[in-house]
Amino acid sequence: MSLEFISLDNVQQLARVYGYWAIFLGVLLENLGIPIPGETVTLVGGFLAGNQELNYWLVLGDAIAGATIGGICGYWIGRAGGWPLLVRVGSLLRISEARLLHIKKQFSENAAKAVFFGRFFALLRIFAAPIAGIAEMSFGKFFVFNLMGASVWASVMVTLAFFAGKIISLEQLVAWVSQFAIAALAILIAVIVIPLWWEARQQGLEAKD
Repeated sequence: MSLEFISLDNVQQLARVYGYWAIFLGVLLENLGIPIPGETVTLVGGFLAGNQELNYWLVLGDAIAGATIGGICGYWIGRAGGWPLLVRVGSLLRISEARLLHIKKQFSENAAKAVFFGRFFALLRIFAAPIAGIAEMSFGKFFVFNLMGASVWASVMVTLAFFAGKIISLEQLVAWVSQFAIAALAILIAVIVIPLWWEARQQGLEAKD
C-alpha cells in the first residue's frame, strides 16, 4: 500500500535525508492506518544498513518501536470506539450484530495469534491491533504479543534486506516481499471465509428442513 509521492525512490531519498526518523515514522504511521508503505520503509532501512549508510541496530530499534507504538495506538482506538463503528459498517453490509458478536468471540479466542502473526500479512498488520481492542483483549496480553510480533517482523524484514540487498536489487526484494504478503493474506481470507460460508450454508439448509 503506497502513494505516488512516496515511491521506492522517494522512500530511499527520505531515508537518506531524515535517517532513523524516517524509519520510525514510516512504520508508526502505517500502523495507524495512514497509507505509508511501512514495510518498504523497513526494507529500505535494512538495505541502507547493508550498504553501511545506516546502523543496523538503530534501524531495527526504530522499526520495532514504530510498530509497537503504532499497534498500541491502534488497540486503544479499537477499544475506545471501534465496536459502534463496526456495528454500523456491519449494518451497511447486512451483517447482524449477533453475527458480529459471534465473530468477535471467535477472534477473542485467537487474538494472541492474530496480533503476533498479523504482522506478516498485508492489511492485517494495520487492522489486527484495533480488532484486538474491539475484542477487549486484555492490554497486558496485547502488549506482550504486540511487542513480540513487532520484534520478530522487524528483525526478519531488516535482516532480510541487510543481507539479500547485497545479492538482488532492492526493487526486486520489495516486489517479492509485497507479493508474499498479499498471497499470504489471500490464503488467510480463504481459510477464514470458506468455513464461515459453509457454516452459513449448512444453517440455511437446516432452516429449510
